[in-house]
Amino acid sequence: MSPKPKHMTTWEAQVIDTFTHIQTRLDGAPHLLRLGRLFSEIVLIEVDGDEYYLTFDKGRITSVVEGPSRKTPWRFALRTDADALSQFWQARPAPRFHDIFGLVKIGRGRIDGDILSLVKNLRFFKEVMGLARASEEVAA
Repeated sequence: MSPKPKHMTTWEAQVIDTFTHIQTRLDGAPHLLRLGRLFSEIVLIEVDGDEYYLTFDKGRITSVVEGPSRKTPWRFALRTDADALSQFWQARPAPRFHDIFGLVKIGRGRIDGDILSLVKNLRFFKEVMGLARASEEVAA
């Protein structure tokens, strides 16, 4: 993980912390590591114009770097707004906020770059992004 710069807003710090949480949960999810074992790419996540580069190596997130960077060669990008991403990360997201393509369909997200790479690893990437969802307690 890269250190947090002092000029980072609360939202930016929360996003970095969320990706750190995803990284930790991914290391404890053998089924996802098996799904992503062939996925070694850099993915750009853009939230309200703020860029975050997730580096995957054989299904593990090895680094999260805040951008912008014109030198980082990302494979595909998920671009969205902070409110949509917050709703996506809810324990029970509202309809169309439950999926990255749902965000695109309602105009709250955009996917750029090598779509074939995303589609080849779609289940892995969607489940990794979903790792940030808060778990709800089940009533007995």
